[in-house]
Amino acid sequence: MDSATSQAKSAAPVATTDLKVLPADNVEYGSYEYWQQRYTRETDETFDWFKTYKDLTPLFDKHIGSKAARILMLGCGNSTLSGDMYEAGYPNIINIDYSDVVIEQMRHRTAHQPEMTWEVMDVRNLALKNESIDVAVDKGTLDALMCEKGDVWEPSSELCENVASEVNEVDRVLAPGGKFIWITFGQPHFCKRHLLRDSWDLEVERLNDGGFDYFVYIMTKKPASH
Repeated sequence: MDSATSQAKSAAPVATTDLKVLPADNVEYGSYEYWQQRYTRETDETFDWFKTYKDLTPLFDKHIGSKAARILMLGCGNSTLSGDMYEAGYPNIINIDYSDVVIEQMRHRTAHQPEMTWEVMDVRNLALKNESIDVAVDKGTLDALMCEKGDVWEPSSELCENVASEVNEVDRVLAPGGKFIWITFGQPHFCKRHLLRDSWDLEVERLNDGGFDYFVYIMTKKPASH
């Protein structure tokens, strides 16, 4: 290992799920301006929504399988998840976020992990080829799209359209047999309606570390029909 790589790895930030950075109003999570401003302030910080790679290792071992899988990280932010997965042997990760600020930060921070890529991209309009991804991971991005004032039982048409745009794009780029993994607080009676598609099978798993319940929605793409 060369000295630059050694220094980069030793300086790697530690994953945090500290909620001190919460906005005044949850609706801000759906705002591009909020994320640009936040990442501009957090030049040397990281934040992991819900769970870190250490927590999720058994889940990924079960559902990802091959370390050669082509992985898409949806709304990557400044999470340590991708870097930790890379060190665990998953090199083929495409990280996307619509914030150019955080993408540049993370590209610099992970320069010692050259096979992983960082792209400015909106999850609702993926600049990727059809069926080019084996695993898509969402850890908090769909949740941000679902933040709005109003009745959670009757979400607005705008919310539903935004969520559908991401889900439909993932469906398009996911290869047959591939998996879309969404980790969230969102309970099935609020979330499943947004995920139902004829093109995949949906299952729900629950994670509990003795505190909050987390839900994992796994959508497995069906073989192409002929």
